[in-house]
Parts: sequence; C-alpha cells; structure tokens
Amino acid sequence: MPTASEKEAFSNRLQLAMRRVTPPINGATELAEALSMQHPEAVSPQTAHKWLTGRATPRPAMAAVIAKTLYVEEHWLRYGPAPLPEIHASKRDASPPTSDAEDLARKIHALSPHRRYLVEELVNQLFAADSGHR
Repeated sequence: MPTASEKEAFSNRLQLAMRRVTPPINGATELAEALSMQHPEAVSPQTAHKWLTGRATPRPAMAAVIAKTLYVEEHWLRYGPAPLPEIHASKRDASPPTSDAEDLARKIHALSPHRRYLVEELVNQLFAADSGHR
C-alpha cells in the first residue's frame, strides 16, 4: 500500500502530466473522460479526484493507461524519474564546478517544475545515449 508521501508524489506527477498534454486536461472530470476513451473500464471523476488530491493511486493496469493517455513513461508516472546509470570513476570530474556550471544550475533551479522535468528528461536521455556509445 502506498504511503501518504508516495500518493502525494504521484498526484504531483499526474497533475504535471495533465498540464503538459495538448490541450491540457483540467480536473478530474476531464481526466476521467480522457481515460474512458482509452480503456473499457470506466473511471469515475470521483476516482480521478482521489488520484489528483493524493488520497489514492491507481492500480498498475490503470497507471499504464494513464501514462499512455498523457504521453509519459509509466515508470515516471508511478515512481518518479528512473535512477541514473552509475557514473564510472573515469567519467567523474573531481574538479570543482565552474562558475558557468553553477550559473546553469541556478537557472535550472529557477525553472517551473514542469520545465525542470523537461530539462531533466533531456539530460537523462543524452547521458544514457552517451553512456551507451562508450
């Protein structure tokens, strides 16, 4: 059974995913309608409201439908970002961050949660692609 903090984290990711689709999905009723078009099992607005308010999380099969409907990775929706691949010692840079790196980190931190998510996903994909070619 998910903890209260896990339910809240799921709710935050669900709301973020709903905002980033085009057109955005606004509220439990629109989410329930969008999911009902994708899945034969009807989802009530009350159930969607529980997900959005962090009072419940969907079953795994429904989480897969939600992820497909909102064009996000199921793992991200259910658990958050996947862990990064381990960086081998030869790839680590022991030198302190440059002022440019610190400036970039400040700019990323100042972004909205949605935009930080997009930057994180881009960096993860670039890092994974780069790691796969070595």
